[in-house]
Amino acid sequence: MTSFRSYPTGIIKKSAKRLGIGIKLVRFRDKAQAMAALDALLARGQPVGLQVGIYWLPYIPPALRFHFNGHNLVVYGKTDDSYLVSDPVVDRPVTCSAEDLMRARFAEGPLAPRGKLYYPVRVPSEPDLASAVSKALTDTRHRMTHIPLRMFGVRGISYMAEQIVTWPGRFGERRARQMLAWIIRMQEEIGTGGAGFRFMFAAFLQEAAELMKKEALKEISMAVTEAGDRWRAFALAAARICKRKIDAARGYPEAGNILIDCAAREKDVFRSLKKAGF
Repeated sequence: MTSFRSYPTGIIKKSAKRLGIGIKLVRFRDKAQAMAALDALLARGQPVGLQVGIYWLPYIPPALRFHFNGHNLVVYGKTDDSYLVSDPVVDRPVTCSAEDLMRARFAEGPLAPRGKLYYPVRVPSEPDLASAVSKALTDTRHRMTHIPLRMFGVRGISYMAEQIVTWPGRFGERRARQMLAWIIRMQEEIGTGGAGFRFMFAAFLQEAAELMKKEALKEISMAVTEAGDRWRAFALAAARICKRKIDAARGYPEAGNILIDCAAREKDVFRSLKKAGF
């Protein structure tokens, strides 16, 4: 495992609490009951969030399917025997048959969703955005710098850099390339991390700077963007290794050094956030 994230629906619960939004969350044992509850909510015009197993969604390209049960999507309508779906990994609205959706809602294995659905029951007219942003930044800084295990946060980036350099000798070049390709896949295509998420965080910091009138956040945003560029450079270096466009003896240390630089940059970012009062 080289990618970790919050527990499924954890971000949604935290966001709702900080913004004063009431969320109703329900799990089910019976599949028919779970689908009937979804239909009843849709019939009254209520969009519904679902936790599902992404492997069983037919509109996801086969190359991007893997057994992960912590995926979230929104169902906003139904036509005949198909559901109208807004999925964060697809750039357009899609449809999903009732059979496929039920299978995804009751996928088995780790983090099994058990038919979980959720929807808002209370939305304030004027949420306290400044307070929510402040709490979110403090929480993010703490999770990236204060989890005591080496595999998480900024320390986890450095740890992975150290491990990557040893892979060819420990596992052989073929297996090492497979593992490196999995990292790229998880961080840039289907997972939660890498350059894309740094750019999202940088954009969030820019908006937060305007909202909270804190110029320091603009400078931190630029530093996060630069860190994202380095993550992109790592993905490129790793891809060159996987495609055998660079000698392994040279390629793995170079990729590891880029990751070490990423960790150092992000450590400075979170130190700056703490100085800024978060």
